[in-house]
Amino acid sequence: MVLNCKHVWGCISAYLDDGLPPEMRDLVQKHLDHCEICSVILDSTRNILILTADDLVFTLPVGFSERLHARLDQEMTG
Repeated sequence: MVLNCKHVWGCISAYLDDGLPPEMRDLVQKHLDHCEICSVILDSTRNILILTADDLVFTLPVGFSERLHARLDQEMTG
């Protein structure tokens, strides 16, 4: 069985949690060994988990939320 990227993306969380059966883990690992995009997604997901597990709290700059929502609205409407 050969996994495509979308299938691997759906397995990233379980892969990081060691929740995949050994055969599936091996297939995901083989894909990651050859796919730069999926490897970046794996590393990014791992980094997000590390950052969100940290107890540090960041204060956002004044107006950040409003700018973020305006930008999201702009991107979504075209």
